[in-house]
Amino acid sequence: MKTLLFATACGLALCAVAACAPRNPPVARTALDCPGSVGDLSRSSIAPDGKTCLYTTRDGDEVQLRLIPVSGSYQAALSPVEQELKAEMQTDQQVADAKAKQAAADAKTATASGKAAADAAKQAANDALGEAHDAEAAAKDASDVDAVTRIDLPGIHISADEGNGGRANVNVGSVHINAGDEGAEIRFDKEVRLRGEALSPEKRGFRATYILTNDRLKDGWRAVGYEAAGPKVGPITVAVVKSRTDEHDHIMNEVKRLVRTNGGV
Repeated sequence: MKTLLFATACGLALCAVAACAPRNPPVARTALDCPGSVGDLSRSSIAPDGKTCLYTTRDGDEVQLRLIPVSGSYQAALSPVEQELKAEMQTDQQVADAKAKQAAADAKTATASGKAAADAAKQAANDALGEAHDAEAAAKDASDVDAVTRIDLPGIHISADEGNGGRANVNVGSVHINAGDEGAEIRFDKEVRLRGEALSPEKRGFRATYILTNDRLKDGWRAVGYEAAGPKVGPITVAVVKSRTDEHDHIMNEVKRLVRTNGGV
């Protein structure tokens, strides 16, 4: 009798574990769930096939939610999105052209008045003198400190060079940051379990973040990037984010909610 009870108990325990473990892979998403609003995000459009939808905020931020297939790896599927975002940066020639155009406009305005021209020349001279003093002070300060800092520990690698445009490279676990005077590039990529697979030994999903902040971004954007999640085999959910302010964190919580809900992680 005890043997029978023991066998029955073992059988029930195995059944319970089997019930919690995933029996079949999650059904692949064929269309996005795009609610009318999520926090500060308001939906402005949705594609007929349900694979893209656009959200905006009152500050002019834009979030485009996309459902993207995966033919190789999810990293390969995200690569074109990253290149698209990097294309939002102006080239050296575009920056030079913009400065020349602004200089021509300033010169035209200044020549409209003799006094304005004189004031502008005086101000330019003062600015140049101030910059020379600042450069002299910076050079003196730089000679007093070690310009390069390096930290190499298990899972933590940091390199900061104060004498090379303030460049810094930080790698801590799955977070990677490249920063400089003009802005920063941030990456995060982590394997996760899919929703409903909390006890699965295999992590079949992922979450990824990419953020680019740079003074050279076009059209007045202050930061661009993406938040992505889903099964590694796809399809994956990607939110392409463009922010008008440096404080882009204020919409990222809503973006993450949208992505993780649709990605099933």
